[in-house]
Amino acid sequence: MKASVDRELCMGDRNCNMVCPEVFKYQEDELMSVVQFDEIPEKYKGCARKAAEECAAHAITVEE
Repeated sequence: MKASVDRELCMGDRNCNMVCPEVFKYQEDELMSVVQFDEIPEKYKGCARKAAEECAAHAITVEE
């Protein structure tokens, strides 16, 4: 499973970091969140999906 954050859509509200800090990290210099893995480990897939669902800007894409 892979996830990505669309730079154009991300509002930098850090919601994904609160929902799934193991996968998403806020980059202060870019004012947006980034994905910390190329392939999301099995144990974090659930929280990554939840972060994508809860992203107000719909900036997170998850690919199985």
